[in-house]
Amino acid sequence: MSTKKQIRSAGVKSKKTKKNKRTLILSVIVVVAVVFLAVFFITLFDYIYPPATGKHIAESKKEKIEAILYFSDANERYLLPEKRFLVKETAPESQAVEMVNALIAGSKTGLVNTFPQNAELLSVKKEGSDLLLVDFRESLIKNHPGGSAAEMATVYSLTNTLTANLPEIKRVKILIEGKSRESLKGHIGLDQPFYPNQELIRVPQPQ
Repeated sequence: MSTKKQIRSAGVKSKKTKKNKRTLILSVIVVVAVVFLAVFFITLFDYIYPPATGKHIAESKKEKIEAILYFSDANERYLLPEKRFLVKETAPESQAVEMVNALIAGSKTGLVNTFPQNAELLSVKKEGSDLLLVDFRESLIKNHPGGSAAEMATVYSLTNTLTANLPEIKRVKILIEGKSRESLKGHIGLDQPFYPNQELIRVPQPQ
């Protein structure tokens, strides 16, 4: 039979055990909360201030070349040059891709764009010693506004840009989905390669 002292001792021991359990559970909760907050703030910091590594930095460290792209003037009558620094590529096809995508992206100095916003380049292939085959998705024709002036601007901003920056290229042929088309939008034929047209180029006069 238990004495009062034994009963009291058992009660004290039981309370102590319960207290220890509560302390342990509370400690676990605190540790989990601290870890969660640490992970949260580290993730938030990385989101707000991305680490200075990765693809973006790799791209910025690539060697650049100075290229001249041609966009339309305000009246869409002439082509005006715009200086750009593009990633330097070794193959002319790859360099042409950089230039065509820059043309599609549009002017950065307020000139009139010569490609519709949703135009998309498929590929560039060199054929022979001086011809580039530039292949676009159907979206070029689908989204093009049409009209002789707009079609001329598209064709010769492309041709003049590529031939001006790639000395070995003398001609440019436009393909749509890998095939030759009769015309861009009913005004400018696409069945033959284009040569650069210097008469369309105007150089801005210093003010």
